[in-house]
Amino acid sequence: MSNETATGPRFTSRAEAQPPFFVGVDLGGTNTKIGVVDDLGRPLAAVVIPTQPEKGPEDAVRRMGEAIRSVVAQAKLDMSEIARVGLGSPGTMDIPKGMLLKPVNLVGWDNFPIRDRLSYHCGGLPVAFINDAAAAAYGEYWVGGGRGFHSLVLLTLGTGIGCGIIIGDLSIDGENSHGAECGHIIINPADDARWCNCGQRGHLEAYASATAVVRRTREALEANVPSSLHARLQRGETLTPKLVAEEAEKGDPLSRQIVFETAHYLAIGIATLIHTIDPNGVLLGGAMTFGGHGSPLGREFLERIRQETRRRIFPVLAERTIIDFAALGSDAGYIGAAGVARVEHRRLTGQQ
Repeated sequence: MSNETATGPRFTSRAEAQPPFFVGVDLGGTNTKIGVVDDLGRPLAAVVIPTQPEKGPEDAVRRMGEAIRSVVAQAKLDMSEIARVGLGSPGTMDIPKGMLLKPVNLVGWDNFPIRDRLSYHCGGLPVAFINDAAAAAYGEYWVGGGRGFHSLVLLTLGTGIGCGIIIGDLSIDGENSHGAECGHIIINPADDARWCNCGQRGHLEAYASATAVVRRTREALEANVPSSLHARLQRGETLTPKLVAEEAEKGDPLSRQIVFETAHYLAIGIATLIHTIDPNGVLLGGAMTFGGHGSPLGREFLERIRQETRRRIFPVLAERTIIDFAALGSDAGYIGAAGVARVEHRRLTGQQ
């Protein structure tokens, strides 16, 4: 277990914090991040534990329960002061039943009642259950890049493309817990469109995810398109979006083309989302933002998305809809999961 105090966000002290308190759990295929958050969305403490999915779901939720007790103690709180736990999880799920169905990155966790088992290992604390991208979206809405918005869409760019849609305090989860699967918006209806990892053709994820960036780049290199990437791969380096970004920043034409084609594909999907939802803003997060605001390439990437989107949407939407990078980074998931727990707590106690 690693303590995030040294490297994470500024933590609020127990004396400064405003009760009630909530715990957020951001479950990932490799690591799980757990944090304590106050009623204003301010973290008091956070830890990261390895998920170790190969040990099975019951072992994982047991260790989550132990980590929750540990991080609550680090926050100088007692478990009795925690009002509710929020759990954000990847994979297909049945949210009302608290079940994981067939999570691709958690092999062997099929049909596991994760919400209730985590509650058991937390001493019976109630647990709110939500999709991991929706949790991150709620975190950004509550205290991040979407603070002050009434509605937002968050796209998380990584191996796939996750999405969360928040309107008011409501996460759009859908009747079958498959709402906001916007990585699977069709952006190319052609019969020979690219295959998505889900087994269908033409989806946004097939063109604009990290997996797609690597695939498109490899196809160009195998077609002998000139690029400085050839030399780096010949030295034994692995082709990743980060490698593409590094060469794009140096001016490699192919790498820059790949980055800006990705912006083009994302803009097509974003235009559809804006016309469907009409949100205050669309935020981009996840591991593949090409450096975000801190990088010239990231800023160019964002501006290209804005330009490509605006020319495809109604003028009033182009003028008013904010498109920007997310603000909370890897903390969005656990903060948002805690925020969803807070919404549930307030609803059940008659505070909203």
